Amino acid sequence: MTDTTIISPNNLPEIEYFHSINRAFPGNSEIMDFKAQGKKVFGWLCTYVPEELIVAAGALPVRITGYGRETDLDDGNAYLYINNCSFSRSCFQRGLRGDYSFLDGVVGGSTCDGARRLFDVWRRYINTPFYQVLTVPRKTTDDAQALYLSQVISFKQNLEEFLGFEITEQNLLNAVELCNETRGLLKKLYELRKRLETPITGAQTLEILTASFRMPKASFNAKLKHLLVALENSPVTYKGRARLMLVGSVMDNPEFLQSIEETGGLVVTDELCTSTRYWSDPVIINNGEPVINAIAHRYLSNFPCARMYPSEERFDRIMALCRDFKVDGVISQIIRYCVPYAHDVPLLNDKMKAAKIPLLNLDVEYGSSGSGQIRTRVQAFLEMMEAHKK
Repeated sequence: MTDTTIISPNNLPEIEYFHSINRAFPGNSEIMDFKAQGKKVFGWLCTYVPEELIVAAGALPVRITGYGRETDLDDGNAYLYINNCSFSRSCFQRGLRGDYSFLDGVVGGSTCDGARRLFDVWRRYINTPFYQVLTVPRKTTDDAQALYLSQVISFKQNLEEFLGFEITEQNLLNAVELCNETRGLLKKLYELRKRLETPITGAQTLEILTASFRMPKASFNAKLKHLLVALENSPVTYKGRARLMLVGSVMDNPEFLQSIEETGGLVVTDELCTSTRYWSDPVIINNGEPVINAIAHRYLSNFPCARMYPSEERFDRIMALCRDFKVDGVISQIIRYCVPYAHDVPLLNDKMKAAKIPLLNLDVEYGSSGSGQIRTRVQAFLEMMEAHKK
């Protein structure tokens, strides 16, 4: 059976479970059960924070996100200037209102002004016991790698002191194996999306990805393994009017993708820090290399954010995804005041134009579920692509 309109996806029980985890976040059962065992939970603010160290310490890494919808940010606006992106203001408002009171620590990275200022006000006004911000270079040179490694080592030492727990080489190795398993399973999920008729929509995929940083890795991996089997055997497939790629700012709201897919476009891949850039590269440990060195190398050399220099690798990876997933068009969604991605728009326009891949630029607020205006623009974008194919 093929649903070409993609209005009402057939949610398997496994997808429904991930949906329930996200709807109950941040107080979902997976996090609260972990906390009830007397274990620590650490919030992280950026994909340049190495989760493996938190896992190796016996704690649970949980990504700090804002509201899953557009909402008034009066409290967040009182502490952060309006020209900070709505993602940072939304995250902080949730913190101020006690949504993250269960956290034992918060770890950030100096990746952009919005993230850095969010960490500063969080440390000043929210009483979370452990804090650390990692300096993240904008390059991947040898000197940059050495600097970032020193930051990761410092993070490990501070965790050990705070928890009274020695993070051994074996602890790190076990954590790497667990996190690499997550990455491998998510890669298998994306392989299914390369099919001309896929068993899963973009909105469903983002639902799964969002749950991946809101529950323990072992539990997530077990659920995803069951889902992959179910998807292989599912009679339901999807083939939209056009195969789309989504790029740009942070996004953890499946409703935004659903609004795109309700117009008939099928989102088959992406370049987001909440999706492909989160799981893309595994930690590779060379013979005799300390595990922490391999972890640091992976995080700084992973699929790069728009903040990284030079930009060629990021664009090369985007183009490779367009080819591998047979993308017909690209949608760039930029949160207002998201400076790194906004500054990259002219370069992205040039790359897409040279490759003759249609591009739609959308200016959005964090948490947007897709307004009527956005739907109208996406509809026009699809009609334009269909006209060019004739």
